[in-house]
Amino acid sequence: MLDEGMTKTTLSPLLGAAFPPLALPAEVAPLMLDLQKAIGGEIAPRAVENDATGRYPTESIAALKRSGFLRAILPKSLGGLGISHRLSMEAQLRLAIADSSVAQIYKVHDEIVREILTYCPEGLKPRLARAIVDEGAIIGLAVAESGRTVDAPMTTTALARPDGGFVVNGRKIYTTAAAEADYIATWAFNPQAPGASENALAGMQLNLIPPATEGVTVHRDWDAIGQRATDSGTITFDQVQTDPLWNATIPGQFSPPHASLRYQVGFCAIMIGTAIGALRQAADFVPSKSRPWPSAKVANAADDPLTQRSTGELVADLVAAYTLMLSAADLLDAYERGDIDRTGLAIPVYAAKVAAHKASLAAASEIYTLMGTRSVARANGFDRYWRNIRVLALHDPVNWKQAEIGRHVLTGWQPEPGLYQ
Repeated sequence: MLDEGMTKTTLSPLLGAAFPPLALPAEVAPLMLDLQKAIGGEIAPRAVENDATGRYPTESIAALKRSGFLRAILPKSLGGLGISHRLSMEAQLRLAIADSSVAQIYKVHDEIVREILTYCPEGLKPRLARAIVDEGAIIGLAVAESGRTVDAPMTTTALARPDGGFVVNGRKIYTTAAAEADYIATWAFNPQAPGASENALAGMQLNLIPPATEGVTVHRDWDAIGQRATDSGTITFDQVQTDPLWNATIPGQFSPPHASLRYQVGFCAIMIGTAIGALRQAADFVPSKSRPWPSAKVANAADDPLTQRSTGELVADLVAAYTLMLSAADLLDAYERGDIDRTGLAIPVYAAKVAAHKASLAAASEIYTLMGTRSVARANGFDRYWRNIRVLALHDPVNWKQAEIGRHVLTGWQPEPGLYQ
């Protein structure tokens, strides 16, 4: 029996009946169905071309905007639906089945909008909401820099102007979703901020900057083996004058303590979705194009018991990872309600990350074992699934996730908030 306010889903099954069906809140169902139509009709058909081109998937993001789903994460008071993290992760996963680059671009928008609403000036909230609801605005991110370590002091600066805006100078790398975003959420350091000399976090300043702003240069130099259409290359800021109306932080406020954990759950969702996409390809290819091994003594490769066994193992591991990912998504909401502490969220997130990493990489690699030699033709494009997961899996290295789980269990260690824990 469905809970009150829930509706039977008509979303397409992920892989037959292997994955549990999703119950949708009645008010969210129409928007999820619109997203599904955009995925099937416009985003999935462009995935191979997007990967080959290796640049921002303009038409696919236009389809995502037309679906109306970008507003779903906004609270109802700002014109959104206030969707749960479970539904957000389901959306990211389903986007990833079709095109994991589009999924990651949406992931950035989802995460940064949720964050901004927790620390921005009150006046920005309705302004940002109007841009998303009325104009279909999507937000990209420029935070990473090429320091010797990932947590090296930020060198991009934001110096205050008398009118309340800032002058931004610096160079950012890994600028996922920013190349053609409507606004680039740009983190910089304001050395003049009160307390910044004692605590660098006090000087952190976020501005929303349109890419067409004078002094912003999108270099289009992203050349990775996977996630190619995220166009996550270099952006430089040269004497960029920001609009005071789009200052997105109050001095001294920064990302919430669980922000890095939300990032990790999102990566889980996208890796699992990409792996499901790979297995869908195998499920189509094996019965129609693969040749059975003689020892199996069957006429169709889909009837080979070893192929069936291997498929079942890969699917079972993905279902387990999917279940852990959704549980972690629910814990994100529980943390925001104050029902659990941060450790109670962090350790299950780490476990979900480990499971997603292992199951997804295995599935994307072993589909070739299922499909056979014919599947390795470049024209098939099946390698993009492994390439995309391999790049995604480098975020928050899995060895550290396993070590941190072990440290907690053996010593009672509680992870402190940080970029990756």
